[in-house]
Amino acid sequence: MPSDPLTNLLATTEFAWRREPTSPVPLTDIQWRADACGPGSILFFQCFDDSRDDAELYRRYLAAGAFSALVTNRILDCFAALPDKGIFVTRADDWPRTVGHFCDLLYPLPEVAGGFVGITGTNGKTTTVNYLESMLRAYDQRALTVGTLGVSLNGEPLARTGFTSPPLIELRRLLHSYRDRYDVVVLETSSHALDQGRLHGIPLWNAGWTNFSQDHLDYHRDEAAYFAAKTRILELIQDGGRLFCTSPEVVSRLVERETPPVPVQGLNAADPGPEAIAAKPFLALAHNRENYALAAALADTLLGPLPGPGQRPYWRHLGTVDGRFECRVVGNRTLIVDFAHTPAALDSLLTAIRHAFPNTGVLTLFGCGGDRDRGKRPLMGAAAARHSDHVILTSDNPRTEDPERIIAEILTGMPATGREVVVERPQAVARLFDLLAERPADEPWVALIAGKGHERYIDRDGHKTYYSDQDEVERNLRRLGWISRL
Repeated sequence: MPSDPLTNLLATTEFAWRREPTSPVPLTDIQWRADACGPGSILFFQCFDDSRDDAELYRRYLAAGAFSALVTNRILDCFAALPDKGIFVTRADDWPRTVGHFCDLLYPLPEVAGGFVGITGTNGKTTTVNYLESMLRAYDQRALTVGTLGVSLNGEPLARTGFTSPPLIELRRLLHSYRDRYDVVVLETSSHALDQGRLHGIPLWNAGWTNFSQDHLDYHRDEAAYFAAKTRILELIQDGGRLFCTSPEVVSRLVERETPPVPVQGLNAADPGPEAIAAKPFLALAHNRENYALAAALADTLLGPLPGPGQRPYWRHLGTVDGRFECRVVGNRTLIVDFAHTPAALDSLLTAIRHAFPNTGVLTLFGCGGDRDRGKRPLMGAAAARHSDHVILTSDNPRTEDPERIIAEILTGMPATGREVVVERPQAVARLFDLLAERPADEPWVALIAGKGHERYIDRDGHKTYYSDQDEVERNLRRLGWISRL
């Protein structure tokens, strides 16, 4: 029998197809990235139904890998080009379970006093996770969070993963690495992660669902598949747990489809009161009050009921979330940086701005990402035009697409007036400031810079170049000699 545990597990795992290595070596570790592999690594490479053929997958991800064994979820044409390596193919539905067995060996799932909590939804996941983390910390619960902003422990950033929900091997490695330092784990749970089994075996005590609207149709193909992927969070919730949801439409769809495996509890937006809104202006936004209600309900399940009547003043412990309604105020000019990058998010945010800033001009700058759901582009253009006095269209991670073509597709949803195009984003932000500077100083304006939020890069032609909307705001404030206040 092989002597090392990984080789033993590989030998005893049932696969749909296997080819043993020609010169076996002791296996030392498991990886999900070929560039992280050494001679004793097992590479777990999950293939997806997308436009990349086997030759591209081999060239980009496998050709230079130093791994000893490859585990994948389908047979690839390039296996003959890997003659010395062991190759193991799972059955289509066995991928998450197989990866989970190897994670159990190397990264056993720790016992967590407060349990695991998942947050899904099209928009608001990051804000809800941040709110919940702040609430728990205020009541002496050590919280580890994993999401779009990276990995944090008790509010202190630890690492960036580059994912909303990292691959299962990476997630299990993180949970194992910090296992003695947290009481509660709060996970952003993306539709991609649910569809790909990245949270397989993570026992959620409770979960939250913020909302649902069009996004990610480049991956899911249609809205029904996107919604179905989201519903898989229900399968992760343990007996005795429940799903909290602030969207009546989502609650209705879940109940109408079939009997959910766990209770689904609808929540209304919170009403934290005038004192809270005065101290935390972001709670004036309807969607943030929904995020607050969801986080508070989940916090209550973890902290238990109060001994007497009333509610915990959770709002006192909240702060602004990176790239979510970040404000700078200069006289009568309010500058807002926000991550809104879907039609529903942009519409909701601009509606909230119109409500919170009546009788104020609204200037909006945004773009759409390349190689992603093209159907949302005119919808975002329509949302911006509907609520703005003027719109600047620009780039937002064009990736491999021509930015001007992306903008042209946005324009199809907009009227011919009240808009302009500045392709390069730094110049677009400068143009936004120049437009504000042209207006009388006593004329109130709100300028929304949407789409990038917390991101600090532009993704174009396969390269990520440093860029920050926040930096551009500060640069233009200095250029014009304007003094801002938070």
